[in-house]
Amino acid sequence: MFWGVESYRSDNDGYVAIVDGEEISRREFEQALRDHHERMRNMMGENFDSSMLDSFEIRNSVLDSLVQQRLLFSEAVSNGFTVLDSQLVNTIRDVPAFQKDNNFSNEQYQELLRAQGLTPTTFESRLRQELLLQQLLDGYSENGFVSNAVAKRVMYLSEVQREVSQVQINSEMFLSSVAPTEEEINDYYDLHRNDFFLPERVRVEYVVLSLETLAENEPISDEAVRNYYDEYQAEFSQDEERKASHILISVSADAEDEEKQEAREKAGDVLEQVTQDPERFADLAKEFSDDPGSALIGGDLGFFGRGVMVKAFEDEIFQMQPDQISGVVETDFGFHIIKLVEIKDAHISGLEEVREQIEKKLKLQMVGSLFGETAEDFSNIVYEQSDTLDGVAERFELTVQESDWIDRNSTQPAVLANNHLMAEIFSDEAINDQRNTEAIEVMPDTMVSARVIEHKSATAQSISIVRDDIVNILKQQLAEDMAVTDGQEKLADLQAGVEIDVVWESEMQISYMQPQGLSIEAVQAIFKANVDRLPAYTGVENPQGGFSLIRIGNVIEPEITDEEKQVSFRKQLQQMVIQEEMSSYLAGLRQRYDVVIREESF
Repeated sequence: MFWGVESYRSDNDGYVAIVDGEEISRREFEQALRDHHERMRNMMGENFDSSMLDSFEIRNSVLDSLVQQRLLFSEAVSNGFTVLDSQLVNTIRDVPAFQKDNNFSNEQYQELLRAQGLTPTTFESRLRQELLLQQLLDGYSENGFVSNAVAKRVMYLSEVQREVSQVQINSEMFLSSVAPTEEEINDYYDLHRNDFFLPERVRVEYVVLSLETLAENEPISDEAVRNYYDEYQAEFSQDEERKASHILISVSADAEDEEKQEAREKAGDVLEQVTQDPERFADLAKEFSDDPGSALIGGDLGFFGRGVMVKAFEDEIFQMQPDQISGVVETDFGFHIIKLVEIKDAHISGLEEVREQIEKKLKLQMVGSLFGETAEDFSNIVYEQSDTLDGVAERFELTVQESDWIDRNSTQPAVLANNHLMAEIFSDEAINDQRNTEAIEVMPDTMVSARVIEHKSATAQSISIVRDDIVNILKQQLAEDMAVTDGQEKLADLQAGVEIDVVWESEMQISYMQPQGLSIEAVQAIFKANVDRLPAYTGVENPQGGFSLIRIGNVIEPEITDEEKQVSFRKQLQQMVIQEEMSSYLAGLRQRYDVVIREESF
């Protein structure tokens, strides 16, 4: 596999971080970046734009994930966790993708690993580590607890509503009546002089060498395309998929018989309602289903093929007809009522449908094995012909591109928005001697070299140039202050029982779960207000400026009588608590272990 151009170079940047004394190599980091890019490409399809992922934030996120894995692994090992060979074997045997006719197939296992560029040793090592980490994390994920009293109170707070109307007092209402003095303008300029500096800027020309651009120029014969299509036809086949919705009445597989019978009877009652009015399936799923992942969208499970769902569920689905509704189906998760929505037949794409895809893959294969050598040649030419990019552009059939004025924080063009490259562009050598920068790998398989063609030093703008900007800033600040003062005065009058001349907006019902577009500050103020006497009044400063007067006309108490709904809510709240505890645990690990990040390696 191709590991990134940096691995073909010296070992000066051999690692990107040290976790508890153990290095995370640049090669491992670059591979993780490549895997992340590939996952995003698969998710976004034609909408994928690799430049969106070329940012410090993405690279830092990938590195943070690697650091977290190392921390968890160190913690698991130090606490004596281990994975038995028998556990590893059983886990692999139970993976549906490795099974044929419901039995583990070593041939299929080997074939699928080869398709992903993995050996059994590498895959089993990764899986063993995943199982080890899972043992460590299960202590948190399987032992969260929320009391019934807490769940009931949180449920009440999430469902209680207040009927409110507003009056917006905007700063625009006061703009025409405010004007800053010359003294205020001069004082603002003196205090914020640095805000009016034009940063150091350059215009550059640059060339981009990437695996994809090189691949575009590679010729591929029709015969090669046909041979690949014939040999790897499985890549272009789509197994039958079915789209279904379900209603789940959950009950633990090891529950008492009485509890299971109650769940079965409830499922039967729901099935009767579905049978009487099949068009209400989605509504009934929202009302009764205990599956938090699908209940809110009417029980929709989307399309899936064989080997995804548990056996009893799958057996039922794949013998149904579209629009058919099943009886009550029991699985380890509880009792299901299933509706088959649509069948997508198995399909093999024709050669012409996938020709472009095959050609691209073959081209990438052809240049991929040579890209490291090509990248070295690119770097050498850029260095040897340091006063021009024309030579390297001609050698590799690239286009010399020019940027507009950019500074150190510019984000466009995306291929230049790389910390390492920007440091090279703004170096004394690049600016004073107008020499090419070294070839920088700005993202996996993408090298860039740039040359400064014009430079402007950082300059301070005089007050005469920025005076209008300062006036507008001060006017906005003064108007916002007046709007807040006016709003607070009106609120004080309303709370004192004084009638004021305002036009209230239409009433709306809000809750913590449905804030109707109100800011969190406004929602908190509404639910903190004393409502012993209605109407009640409150108000908040708006984040965007101005003031919101709020009238509370009514309190709508929730009906919390459905015990099963309370149980379901408690489970959801418990999951949230588990996630918070997990986040706190991971943050604590980061503090207990020595972690050194090489920022310059980005």
